[in-house]
Amino acid sequence: MDEKGPFQGVRVRIAPSPTGDPHVGTASMTLFNYVFAKRHGGKFVLRIEDTDLTRSTRESEEAIFRELRWFGLKWDEGPDVGGPYAPYRQSERVDIYKQHARQLVDKGEAYHCFCTPERLEQVRKAQQAAKQNPAYDGQCRRLPREDAEARVKAGERHVIRLAVPDDGETTFSDRLRGNITFPNAQIDDQVLLKSDGFPTYHLANVVDDHLMKISHVIRAEEWLSSTPKHVLLYKAFGWDMPTFVHMPILRNPKRGKISKRDGVDYFAISFYRKQGYLPEALANFLGLMGGSLESGEEVFDVDTMARGFSWDRVKTTAPVFDLEKLEWLNGVYIRSLTPDQLTDRLLAGYTKRTAEDRVRLVKIAPLVKERLKTLSEFDDMTTFFFEEPSHDAALLVPKKRTKAEAAEMLRALHARLSQMAELKLESVEQMARELSERSGWKTSDLFMCLRVAITGRTVSTPLFQTMEVLGREVSLRRIEGAARALA
Repeated sequence: MDEKGPFQGVRVRIAPSPTGDPHVGTASMTLFNYVFAKRHGGKFVLRIEDTDLTRSTRESEEAIFRELRWFGLKWDEGPDVGGPYAPYRQSERVDIYKQHARQLVDKGEAYHCFCTPERLEQVRKAQQAAKQNPAYDGQCRRLPREDAEARVKAGERHVIRLAVPDDGETTFSDRLRGNITFPNAQIDDQVLLKSDGFPTYHLANVVDDHLMKISHVIRAEEWLSSTPKHVLLYKAFGWDMPTFVHMPILRNPKRGKISKRDGVDYFAISFYRKQGYLPEALANFLGLMGGSLESGEEVFDVDTMARGFSWDRVKTTAPVFDLEKLEWLNGVYIRSLTPDQLTDRLLAGYTKRTAEDRVRLVKIAPLVKERLKTLSEFDDMTTFFFEEPSHDAALLVPKKRTKAEAAEMLRALHARLSQMAELKLESVEQMARELSERSGWKTSDLFMCLRVAITGRTVSTPLFQTMEVLGREVSLRRIEGAARALA
């Protein structure tokens, strides 16, 4: 099958279940579906698979929309934007699945099963005791069709199962992995329609992909073992199959699968949003984990990735989620922002400062962006721009100097700065260096004493630029306060 398969144009989808916070695996699949569709001028669909009534919540669905919107990749069709194959929420398509399950029963490709949960548990335990793989034993498959229909009409509780061939093999082709074969004996007679009338994942997934004309199913490799079941369903319906592409699973630092159940919050997309990672940096990072550009570049945007996208460069080995690499990339993207752009990002929820502080924030932004790894670090790095610092006498006094000497130096700095109409980077630095030379103080000691006086810290934004932003009056007041702290 070629890249477009038997379909007219590329159509791909992501189909998350609203059963918790969406995680970076969802973001990764979103990215690769999106860039593939963009590369081929196709359509990208968001479908909500919410047929698990016990676990699906509307809050989780809203979280999916919120986090994927923040991620920045727009879908062409979905529950919130509509489209030609609506509805895109599976709980609103139940009648469609019932009709298709009935079609399979009528064709002899599926059957009604009346086994109780108690009987199924007994079968499972017996199989385990015999060291067999747990699977349905096919008891109801042997029921005469007329008897089964009569029991259904009488209202007896039942499910519908797929009639998997007893022998032979099921083979399918994966775009990344080649042909994959499963013995049919290892494929269970899966439930297609549950006793509550809702479909299982397998039936709903295949029916929706077919009706929505999905040409390529791009998903994580954890679904490889389910694919033969889907292939059998396509064959049972007599439908053309999409092209299957199973991407490698992202691994956590302990080499385990990244999952909603890991109990570690940094795998949730919301963690990255709240911490102030830029969505374009996260997309770049996930793109690097899944493949590479032909040029070998490490920093690239989504459009660049889409233009050069090829499955031939996608790795099948499971990449490890390297948080240090992501932090480095995030820093690269932060440094690429203009002061106005960085200020806009900060005011979008990453600082307690308000729009009234915008003028000052624009001045501060160039001073911090070289050190920022995430936007959430901004307030801690810049508190002294907005609040008076406390002065620790021990930090103000350099080694081999006394309190009296430090206080005298601060008074000398205060006197010279008082003579300046305004504080400019070059003039303040020149004054401080000249004072250092005349006084016999090491430049590093004088600068540190002044830095602690101005910021209350030994590590801060560049000293003289900081003084320029704070201005003459604030700087003089802080130097005076530091001198008093040494009295």
